Amino acid sequence: MPACPTYVLWGDEMDSPRGRIYMIKKAASGDAPVDARFRQHMDNCLGCMACMTACPSGVEYNKLIEPVRAQIERKLPRSMGDSLFRTILFKTFPYPARLRFLALPLLVYQKSGLRSLVRALGLPKVLPKRLEAMEALLPEMPQSIFHQLPRRISAKGTVRRRVGLLSGCVQQVFFPHVNAATARVLAAEGCEVVVPHGQPCCGALMLHTGLEHEAAELAKKMIAAFEAAEVDTIAINSAGCGSTMKEYGYLLRDDPQWSARAAAFSAKCRDISEILCELEPVAPRGPLKLRVAYHDACHLQHAQGVRDQPRRLLSSIPGLDVVEIPEASLCCGSAGVYNLLEPDAANELGSRKVENLLTTRAQAVASANPGCLLQLMNGLRRRGLQAMPAFHLVELLDASIQGYSEDQLLSGEAQNLSHNQRGSA
Repeated sequence: MPACPTYVLWGDEMDSPRGRIYMIKKAASGDAPVDARFRQHMDNCLGCMACMTACPSGVEYNKLIEPVRAQIERKLPRSMGDSLFRTILFKTFPYPARLRFLALPLLVYQKSGLRSLVRALGLPKVLPKRLEAMEALLPEMPQSIFHQLPRRISAKGTVRRRVGLLSGCVQQVFFPHVNAATARVLAAEGCEVVVPHGQPCCGALMLHTGLEHEAAELAKKMIAAFEAAEVDTIAINSAGCGSTMKEYGYLLRDDPQWSARAAAFSAKCRDISEILCELEPVAPRGPLKLRVAYHDACHLQHAQGVRDQPRRLLSSIPGLDVVEIPEASLCCGSAGVYNLLEPDAANELGSRKVENLLTTRAQAVASANPGCLLQLMNGLRRRGLQAMPAFHLVELLDASIQGYSEDQLLSGEAQNLSHNQRGSA
């Protein structure tokens, strides 16, 4: 129970893993209704899976909460406003082409100075809370929103592995520099990188919010895209995507045409930190004299059980001082789209994470998930600390391998210089 973010916040038994499992059991036996109260306690759950790490009995909580949410969506209609907001999210976020269309006016909103004026006047506070949260979480729009990685990036030196790269949805539109850095680091370590054409959304947002059928259909398309690419390993640089893709075998277990293919696909999936730790490093690392706090993404440390590998990679960078954040196992409040659907709870957790971060006296923070980076940047901004940058851990590795200095990294110059290399990574 102390590992559960909502129990830590509110101390309510029904908003703890034990309480939710009790409610699920009662509903399954017909002793309690699947009503609005039941749904609220399930909606309150971030799905961070910290309870799975803490549970001495090894209860697979993910295999309880996800099908329960699917039952809720099938049986219990939501209000018109809630349904409309969720429809907008799920008809936009999983589709990069639609995100790029949305990114254009957002780019104008930011670069014209309108965003600064709107925030200075406090106008977002008059919006409904979910829209206010959406505005607050907007990342800096990259200039290259229409840029895409080449379909194939050659390895440097001897080819050690053929790796397929997940381009992601939010990742490829709002964080293209992270994908580019991932491809460069893999290539520098002797990997031929393939970016399969036609890969869809992984389905994580749908699966985690009860849209099980939609998630399964996206999984099938993803499997087919990577099968055609004939890769040895599938590299993932987004923790939420990775936890879902590693579970495709379970998601499609009852489909005779896809179960074996899904299991084979999942067996190839690796977080970028896992792949790089499996390979003996060959690319020289330059020094980065920087104090960096590493933030564990929940879907990496809890759902995937990947905790040591990111730290090992960061410790391989000469001069980098990696420090731990207190309450490292507690979620930052991002949790997919939880910070949009439940902004009050998410902001409480985000502020708590930032306060813990500040005790480290770090110059920057690193993580392995785009949602966490957005949540941390929003929390830092609310605290008036826009100057502390947040990086994906692969950006730090890339800067070290490329020979950039800590000043270039902190100023954003390294990212601008790397932008010119993307096409020939």
